[in-house]
Amino acid sequence: MNIAVRVDSAAQTLHFDGRTFPCAMGKGGACRSEAKREGDGCTPLGTWPIRGALLRPGRVELRQAPLIPWRWTRENDGWSDGADDPAYNRPVILPHPFSHERLQREDAAYDIVIVLGYNDAPPRRGMGSAIFWHIWVPKDDGAPKPTEGCIAIARKDMDRILPHLLPGTAMEVF
Repeated sequence: MNIAVRVDSAAQTLHFDGRTFPCAMGKGGACRSEAKREGDGCTPLGTWPIRGALLRPGRVELRQAPLIPWRWTRENDGWSDGADDPAYNRPVILPHPFSHERLQREDAAYDIVIVLGYNDAPPRRGMGSAIFWHIWVPKDDGAPKPTEGCIAIARKDMDRILPHLLPGTAMEVF
């Protein structure tokens, strides 16, 4: 696994290819992955493989296809965050009878989603789900809103980084 993306949780910066980018993190701060719980708003510390990208058609134009596995999202795509769901922390098709997130949102947060391999091999119920690297949502003053536990960066920075992510890349959150 090639740790090519590093996130400094104290400084809230993301480091890639010799460059530093501001990032937003969970509203609950950062926590040890063993302490992470569903809904706590905490970003888990650790090294997480990049599984692939989910891109929203009509909002993302590709100059070149990503080198990591990727696909376009569909209107009925979701991600289970219900700890009692047999599909917990997995993609689901909507409508879905358990708690879930929509992957096509009104805001731009999930226009580009990098799926991180947190709590997915296999998922442990209640230990946190849908830990993604995505686009940040700005507050009224332009500063990024904290996330529910994800890592988020500006769209312009994601557009710059995405074409250079390679299969086998991992993100280290420290």
